[in-house]
Formats: sequence, structure tokens, C-alpha cells
Amino acid sequence: METRNTKIRAVNLGGWLVTEGWIKPSLFDAIPNKDFLDGTSLQLKSMMVGKYLCAESGGGSRVVANAGSASHWETFRLWRINETLFNFRVANKQFVGLDSGGDGVDLVASSDLPERPETFEIVRNPDDPSRVRIRAANGFFLRVRTEERVTADYQCDKSNEWGDENPSVFVMSFTKRLEGEFQLTNGLGPQKAAKVMRDHWRTFIVEDDFKFIAENGLDAVKIPIGWWIASDPNPPPPYVGGSLAFLDNAFSWAEKYGLKVIIDLRAAPGSQNGWERSSSRDGFREWGDTDDTILATLHVIEFLTFRYGKSPSLYAVDLLNEPLAETLPQEIVSKFYIAGYKAVRKHSAAYVIMSCMLETSSGELLLPDANSLDRTVVDMQCYFLCDTELDTIQDTLPFFYEGWFAQLESLATSNGPLIFVGEWVAEWGPNGATEEENQEYVEAQLKAYERATFGWAYWTLKCAEDHWSLEWMIKNGYFKL
Repeated sequence: METRNTKIRAVNLGGWLVTEGWIKPSLFDAIPNKDFLDGTSLQLKSMMVGKYLCAESGGGSRVVANAGSASHWETFRLWRINETLFNFRVANKQFVGLDSGGDGVDLVASSDLPERPETFEIVRNPDDPSRVRIRAANGFFLRVRTEERVTADYQCDKSNEWGDENPSVFVMSFTKRLEGEFQLTNGLGPQKAAKVMRDHWRTFIVEDDFKFIAENGLDAVKIPIGWWIASDPNPPPPYVGGSLAFLDNAFSWAEKYGLKVIIDLRAAPGSQNGWERSSSRDGFREWGDTDDTILATLHVIEFLTFRYGKSPSLYAVDLLNEPLAETLPQEIVSKFYIAGYKAVRKHSAAYVIMSCMLETSSGELLLPDANSLDRTVVDMQCYFLCDTELDTIQDTLPFFYEGWFAQLESLATSNGPLIFVGEWVAEWGPNGATEEENQEYVEAQLKAYERATFGWAYWTLKCAEDHWSLEWMIKNGYFKL
């Protein structure tokens, strides 16, 4: 094993080449009918029978209106076709549509791919937008005939008929909203998305940011990217081409200011965790379900290391950000990590970073077996968002030290892979904390994360939420190196 590296102090460039709506909410302002983005989860209650629409057995059968309360089977995830037309996906991943047998008006959830019979329009009451009608592809509205039968055969003659007794009226509630790259680009449409995205890439991170980073005691940037960048300039819809040129710029700026670069595959094809930051379309995790998604991901890793392998700034490649342990078998991720390591080594001696998997139900860290691989790093993100019941920094710090501090100490073995705190933030829960308390909290975290044998990376450089923005933290005196 080679001599250990010099620990890095880095910052993530989140929300730049992979969209996360909370980082820059204004990106979504130009989307028409933006309540209905891809992955928006809806529940629909029939006012006539007082029950929720439900995909029986979670999908593969009929849609009924017999659920007294709403949870999993009663939740429908949108696929947006345009600003007025949508598909509805159910728990078992089938799509709602019209039964092709009989008179073709019964509502079912049995199609694996959406076509015209699985296309619907959501019509809202202008006086009460929570009340909706749903028009099917045959031109008729859905109606509840009985709790056991929902059909698309209702002709609405009067637009003002929105009362509880009307069988076509549903009360709609939102249970989840996604604001990632897919939602943004598909919501904007191809022409508008191209302009919005390129303006964003051009202005959100610029050369002066790299100069600022270098002048404030940091020596590296971690750049989240999405799998579609390897298809630039013509990525598959709805993604927009052009981001690769800005990644090229980042490497040029890093070389100019003496900064290291960590490439972070934040979004893999099919989504490795179902979260908006991995550009999931609808919240399902589908990476790893087929070999195609894994092979496509390996292609991205090899493409990037071939392109930047000769750059003196390429320091590390993070193979897959935040794979979700609860739905993704560890053996699939481990097999991918080995293949990803080999793909990097074809073109570069850069460090290879493997994200640990967190079993969220138990809190257990599932670490990759990387001891036999040279120049490997395990990324364990350390988000300690303080319980608001802890009123003072003195109450908070014992919990912090018992958690991350001790864990990092135990993982920092002499012969294992290097440990990297790839994301952390100085966001302390209680409102009204003083500047001194926030500074003390930052110092405590830095003291702990310095135990990481590879180093750390703050999340993120710029953000609408002040404490998540390292730029804001530095300029306002909370963060000093």
C-alpha cells in the first residue's frame, strides 16, 4: 500500500451540472402548470363515495374507489407528457389506463408501458384547485359508479358542477414533489429547457468561483454530474446538451488555480436511489434492475476517465453517489464497484471513491470491500442536522461527538481504504442561534471531519439556503480555514 495522501479540503459544486431544485428554486419558475411535474405523487378521493382511488393489489388489476384512508396503493405518480397530459404510475410500476376488453371504459392499472389508453388530462376547478376531474383518452371523464368500479364514460355538460354528489369530482392531495434535472428539462420542454439550462451552467459557477475557493483555504472541488453527460452534445430527451463543455471549463479553471477535481456520478441511469438529486423521473429506484443500467454506468465512468485522465487536476472519481441499501442488493453494488474500479484504471491512477450504503431502518453503514484495491476511498456522508429539542450548542456537541466523531475514529484504520466525508453541512437545527454558536458548531464539525483519512467536502458552494452555501458562510464570517 502506498503512502497515504495529503488530506483534502473540498467543496461540492452542487446544483450546477445536476439540478437540485432546492439549491436554485428560480430555475423552475418558467415551467407551465408546474404543480404537475414528473414524479409528483397524488391521492384522489371521490367525494360521492367518500373513498380514495386505489390500484388493487398495488397494480396489475383494476382501479377501485374503496379505500377509507390513503397510503401506498392509493398513491399515483405522474409522468408528464406535456403541460396538460399525463400518465399515472402505481406502486407496482404499472400504468393506469382503460381496459381493452368489454366496452373499453373500465379503469385498470395493468400496462407496463404507457400508450394512448394510459393518457389522461387533469382538469382543475378554477375556484378550488384541489377539486379535479380526469379526462381519459376516449374524451370522457372518469367517474365512480360504485366503490368497486371506476369508468371513463362521464360526459360533463356543465363546467360548474363541482359538488360532492358529482361522481366525476375528486379531491386531489399532493404527497410528494420532485425537483430534479428530469423534472426541470421535461417540464420546460426542449426549446425552453435548452436556453434555461445553458444560461444556468454559464452563470451559476464561473472562473471567479474557482479563484475564491483557492483563496479561502480549500484545495479541491467535487463536481456532481449526471450519466447523460457522456452522450453530449445529443443526450436522450428530455436532457439538454452542452454541459460537457462546462465540465471542460471546470478542469481548465482547476488547473489554473491549482485545485484538485473529484468527479462525482450523482445520477446513474434509472436512478440508484429514487431521489431527485439522482434525476429520478418518478421516485422509483431502477438502477441495477437490469444489466443495461450497470453497463451504461460503466460506460460513463470510462468516458470521463478517458477524457480527463491526463489532466493533472483529476484527483478522484466517485463511482456512484448514495446507492440505496434498502432496495438495492449490496452484492450488485459491490460487483459494480469492482468493475468501475477497473474502468477507471484503464485510463487513470486517480483515487476511486465508493459510497458506503446506509441501511436507513437500522442506521448500519454497509462498507464496500476495497482493502485489496489500490488508491481506494470510502465516502461516508456526515449530515448531523441537530434535533430542535436541543436548545444550546452545549447540548448538541455531546451527541455529535458520540456519533460521527467516534465513528470516524473507528473507521480510520491503517490498512483499510481511506475515509472521505464527501458531504457535510454546518446547519444547526434551532432557529435564532447566535453567530458565536454557529461558529462553534462549524469548528466542532471541522475537528471531527479532520479525522477522515482522505479529507472532506462541504455541501455545497452556492445555495438558496444560507448555511448550506459555503460561499455565504465564508463571506459572513462563519467559516474560516
